[in-house]
Amino acid sequence: MDVQAARMLGTLIGAGLAMIGTIGAGLGIGMLVFGAVQAMGRNPDATPIIQTNMILGIAFTEAIAIYSLVIALILVFVK
Repeated sequence: MDVQAARMLGTLIGAGLAMIGTIGAGLGIGMLVFGAVQAMGRNPDATPIIQTNMILGIAFTEAIAIYSLVIALILVFVK
């Protein structure tokens, strides 16, 4: 195996490992929505407040997945 092929293999493995962060983001969003739906079911009067906080939490959690994607794309496309 030549050096360039080994470097490309390492880059692709690193990009794949960087995308592991998206698993945590997906689990976090699922847990967040689950809790919010339960809270809205128990207290329908507080739905607007809960929904606003849920959307804000989803945005922050999704940022982690976007950071992982950016790191993976940098590893793959920047030489």
